[in-house]
Amino acid sequence: MRLLQGIGVQDQTAEIEWRAGGVPVSTRFDDPYFSLDNGVAETRHVFLAGNDLPVRFRGGFHIAELGFGTGLNFLVALEAFRAAGCAGKLMFTSFEAYPLAMVDLRAALAAFDGLPVGVLAGEEAFPTVLEGDDFALTVIAGDARVALPAWEGRADAWFLDGFSPAKNPELWSPELMAEVARHTVPGGSAATYTAAGFVRRGLEAAGFTVTRGPGFGRKRHMTRAVLP
Repeated sequence: MRLLQGIGVQDQTAEIEWRAGGVPVSTRFDDPYFSLDNGVAETRHVFLAGNDLPVRFRGGFHIAELGFGTGLNFLVALEAFRAAGCAGKLMFTSFEAYPLAMVDLRAALAAFDGLPVGVLAGEEAFPTVLEGDDFALTVIAGDARVALPAWEGRADAWFLDGFSPAKNPELWSPELMAEVARHTVPGGSAATYTAAGFVRRGLEAAGFTVTRGPGFGRKRHMTRAVLP
């Protein structure tokens, strides 16, 4: 594995507090980084199953994400990619405005057994570009409203995992959903834990076919979207 680039996090480091059970909570957005019930199960239900994964996996499959957080979604996806026995690499691009300090990221990931946490937890600096034999991770630091329009890539699947739309509406705006669509391959998909009406309408306006499905844990519904 090669760390190709790292960033300093002093100016935009996420501010967190810890809940019982080792769940980090953003004090800026007053929202947990993953489900208080079971973060791994939530990622598998919402982001993997919501994008019809792992059956769609292939070498070079590209996942993009709004909100890197602890890196849990990336690790769960990488675990599933490896279990699927795909040749080639999983491509994963994430947009993150407030990177966690590495001491906090390592502490959060320590709660999860069986995931390839060493991929992230062993790094001294927050990774922006990290490569292994079967993955290529890029974390683009900064405001996604600026960074995503400038991105030259396109994803097969999106994990829309910003903090709650009620607390972080900027990351769910119709304009940003339009950029998500513009950076999705034909037939690509997106999934999110939220079923907020303005998020679903923004995805529909961007060209996605949107459906609502059963949510995880305490959430009644979630959203799935496919770009025709």
